Amino acid sequence: MVRIAVVSDVHGNLTAYRAVLEDADRRGADVVLNLGDVAGKGPRGSECVQLTRERCALTVMGNWEVVLSDLSRRMTHPGMQWWRAELSDDDRAWMRTLPLAHHLLLSGRQVRFVHASTDSPFTRIWRHHSQEEFDSFFAATPLTERDGPTPTPDVVVYGDLHHAYSEVIDGRTLINCGSAGNPLDEDPQLSYLLLEGELDSPERAPFSYQFVRVPYDVDAEVAVARDLAMPLALEYEVELRTGVYRSLHVERGLRTPPAEH
Repeated sequence: MVRIAVVSDVHGNLTAYRAVLEDADRRGADVVLNLGDVAGKGPRGSECVQLTRERCALTVMGNWEVVLSDLSRRMTHPGMQWWRAELSDDDRAWMRTLPLAHHLLLSGRQVRFVHASTDSPFTRIWRHHSQEEFDSFFAATPLTERDGPTPTPDVVVYGDLHHAYSEVIDGRTLINCGSAGNPLDEDPQLSYLLLEGELDSPERAPFSYQFVRVPYDVDAEVAVARDLAMPLALEYEVELRTGVYRSLHVERGLRTPPAEH
């Protein structure tokens, strides 16, 4: 049996990333896969890239890797400028080499990994989707076939949403592993996925997946963002403390509790 930790959407939150990897080690994970969006939004994208290169057997390209690695893109948003400048040339060069999809065989099941969808790292498919959108995850597309023909999956794992969930339709399993650095499903504890099964086995064998939620030192991460004068540090802090996306903060009257300052 092999145990695979699947992480996604770390977004420069090094405090969170270390907590997730430490938890995966304690649970005996044999390998770590990363589904992209390693940097951006948080203050230490470059260090998260370095840790990813050290610890992850494979990383799939996310939309933030596409944007932050492309120096030809004109950046006017101060946050985007800051997050791109925080990366090194080597970080950005590594981002450009990442695959858009990955496949493996686990306990007789073909498992596909993508960041957001089989259309593009930028095409977001929400938890409440159509049957057509569900079916698209299991289809062959230019993205999944970029490096040659790939098997039809039985299981698809993706990230991007920062919402952990799973569903099974007609024997096909779709899983979102949530975010290991910036959860936005209204549970501020970090989320990652553990897959377990017989690697490279064409025969049906025991197979399992488990969502893991991990608490971490939010105060420490917030302090780093403040000390580095990161743009949008307040919005970042409220997201980390509440698990609510920043576009909803005003509507819900969310702000940083005075006791946390």
